[in-house]
Amino acid sequence: MVKIFVGNLPREADKDEIQALFAKFGEVTECAIIKNFAFVHMDDRKSATKAIRSLHLHKLHGTAINVEASRGKNQGAVKLHVANVEKGYDNALRELFEEYGTVSECAIVKNFAFVHMDNSDEAMDAIKGLDNSEFLGKIFRENIEFRKLI
Repeated sequence: MVKIFVGNLPREADKDEIQALFAKFGEVTECAIIKNFAFVHMDDRKSATKAIRSLHLHKLHGTAINVEASRGKNQGAVKLHVANVEKGYDNALRELFEEYGTVSECAIVKNFAFVHMDNSDEAMDAIKGLDNSEFLGKIFRENIEFRKLI
């Protein structure tokens, strides 16, 4: 389950409307509106990522809404070191990791990459899901390194 923050909601927006908007991208398990923002819970990360990309700055009743992955109190940014990848596939690597969460930066240097994820839980999901998996015909491994937020 993935929790999504929806900010800058117009007063006219209601729960059913928000739920229907996000349901176009996958199963919505919960939706709650609090004043001018909402939290939407989606069943899987891939659907949530598509919804976030498609609906961020979407006009609802003439107002551009802010849609992003919800950030919990204890979650921080994480830098992943990914070994055994070739230069020139930055976008493909980014898309692979975005199936697990929000990627703020992705850069391949020589035969390794650094993937910055905004959320430690999402980074752990990526490590579990991708460790020793195949990417462009090669097996790659991740080593997680936590960085402090300033």
